[in-house]
Amino acid sequence: MRELELALRNGLAELALALEDKQVTQLLDYLALIQKWTRVYNLTAVRDPAEMLTHHLLDSLAVISPLRRQLAELPAPGEAAGASRLLDVGSGAGLPGVVIAICCPEIMVDCVDTVAKKVAFVRQAAATLKLPNLYGLHARVESLTGTYPVISSRAFASLADFTRLSLAALAPHGIWLAMKAKNPADEIVDLPAQVQVFHVEQLLVPGLDAERCIVWMRVAAV
Repeated sequence: MRELELALRNGLAELALALEDKQVTQLLDYLALIQKWTRVYNLTAVRDPAEMLTHHLLDSLAVISPLRRQLAELPAPGEAAGASRLLDVGSGAGLPGVVIAICCPEIMVDCVDTVAKKVAFVRQAAATLKLPNLYGLHARVESLTGTYPVISSRAFASLADFTRLSLAALAPHGIWLAMKAKNPADEIVDLPAQVQVFHVEQLLVPGLDAERCIVWMRVAAV
């Protein structure tokens, strides 16, 4: 665990992401929880702890600063709305949703998935890590009735399917955050006219020698 903590702290330094010791501990406990559940429920194909740190934790941590920048530019939710809300679609083991909930306690994070065991894991993570801003929803995203200023996904579906299925859940002036392995030019071409890609942001994930990016999207102005 000491080696993992050192690698995590080095990665956070590379990302220029300042977290409290409590949050670092929560991230390591989350990683341990994924390992524990994966032995029984096969939450992730990655089994090696060091690889999980890079491919899962640091990969998700790389979106925190970009997310904060985009949130700062969104219209204020208003007093009645309270904290910002984020929906993580096809969340699986809670990536990046749980990581966002740990790093950004001011954001209420709902992780939605159609697989019951994965939702149960997210709910267990919320309880174990004492994250009152994290919820697991067992549902299809298109059946949700609430709306969110930010809707995220990681390895969920094509951009066209992701935006189509979650469109009704996107709040007015809201944005989509799609994590992709590389610039998905072919998927961008397939997007409908009502969806506008306003930024493709390249990410550098510490220790990961692979392309990563965020495709930022919103509903196109009429």
